[in-house]
Amino acid sequence: MSDTRIKTETSRRPYVLVAPNGARRGRSDHPELPVSIDQIVDTARACFEAGAQGLHLHIRDKQGQHSLDAGQYLETMTELRRSVPGMDVQITTEAAGLFDVPAQLTCLEQVRPSWASVSVREIARAPELAPRVYELCAEQETRVQHILYDADDAALLAQWQKVGIVRDGQVDRILVLGRYSSGQQSSPKDLDQFPTGTSPWMVCAFGAQEHACLVHAARRGGDVRVGFENSLTDQNGNLWKDNAASVTALIAMLEGAVE
Repeated sequence: MSDTRIKTETSRRPYVLVAPNGARRGRSDHPELPVSIDQIVDTARACFEAGAQGLHLHIRDKQGQHSLDAGQYLETMTELRRSVPGMDVQITTEAAGLFDVPAQLTCLEQVRPSWASVSVREIARAPELAPRVYELCAEQETRVQHILYDADDAALLAQWQKVGIVRDGQVDRILVLGRYSSGQQSSPKDLDQFPTGTSPWMVCAFGAQEHACLVHAARRGGDVRVGFENSLTDQNGNLWKDNAASVTALIAMLEGAVE
């Protein structure tokens, strides 16, 4: 996996991960939101060409509903490796109100991804399984990115690290701004509730200020995740043409802000 992440405010622009669909939105929300394997691959290629280094992957079942199906994950990942071999792929284990912790664990066991996002809040629903989740990821060398929605999640992660539930080296975090704010509208100041520290961290943000939040995070040394999972519009409420357009605009802002 490439490692071009920004480390300080004076470094190059940060690692850019694109999240093109998420678990809840569909084509009715935006005609260019990718749902099928072909659509996901086409979007990944366009976003990679626009400058995104990685893809945060959600898959859907035949009814268009969020899925953790291992077979479909593996099929999609195979197509992504064939079509966009230089792009990192991170799978999600998000429950989205549909899956329990055993299902999330099974997904990790069967897919054996090189990179996965894992919500500490969701794994805490079955605390007896938490050690196995992180042990498995260590055994199969799955890089974990911990999803943190607020300061309480950050405190829980710190506790799990202290007692050894989370293994050495499993330090990456994504800080989600605005998930539980009014209207899911993020603000750059939402970052203040999280301890950033020295271990790798990334930010995603909801709503019209998505890009402003990401530029703010980059200036503070964070990596960024952008895409239709979090926001479909620019700061003026205009729909992006597609995910690649959002990626292109963000990278232009980042280059002007941190170089």
